[in-house]
Amino acid sequence: MHYNYKPYYMAKENSNIIKNFIVFEGLDGAGTTTQSKLLYKNLLSRKIDCILEAEPTPSPIGHLIRTEYLSKKSYTTSWALALLYAADRENHINNKENGVRVLSDNGKIIISDRYYYSSLAYQGVTLPFDEIKAINNFADPEYLIYIDTPVDECLKRINKRNEAKELFEKYDYLLKTKENFERTFVNLNKNVKFIRLDGTLPIDTLEKQITEFINL
Repeated sequence: MHYNYKPYYMAKENSNIIKNFIVFEGLDGAGTTTQSKLLYKNLLSRKIDCILEAEPTPSPIGHLIRTEYLSKKSYTTSWALALLYAADRENHINNKENGVRVLSDNGKIIISDRYYYSSLAYQGVTLPFDEIKAINNFADPEYLIYIDTPVDECLKRINKRNEAKELFEKYDYLLKTKENFERTFVNLNKNVKFIRLDGTLPIDTLEKQITEFINL
């Protein structure tokens, strides 16, 4: 569905890299949560000052997204949800007290399970890709780890959780989302340290590859 109006530019225009910022991306069920937690534990065990985060965040905006809309307790329009994601991300990055920029400036390593690439991939299925990109004009992370896992495998893992499926956890939707991830990475900022990993590999193999890639 196409909306014939220009979205509000919520994100600050900034093409810089945020140092010490590590982002995991992939489909639901790809393994991003598992691997981000493993990296966090690994860094902590080596006395490296780091923080583990995720989007949507625990902020009031992020909480609303998770508990009401992703869980399908409440309904809103696709554009409203896209704008909520962008607002949550603005706070995540630029909050003066605990935003990613502040943490980075203080020398902390920030690990995030998802970032604006997920908005391009997921919201870009039902909304114009370029307009989603316009409201997510955020700085890029220093490291981007994409766990490339087939849709069928992702859905197998989701089904094993024995939990109610979230809003986007459907085969056709995830297939189009995967295509949008590819579209996103074609024009990736050349200064981002990017790696694509095979999500079907054993968890410990992926963990080792990620540790070697980050090399902290």
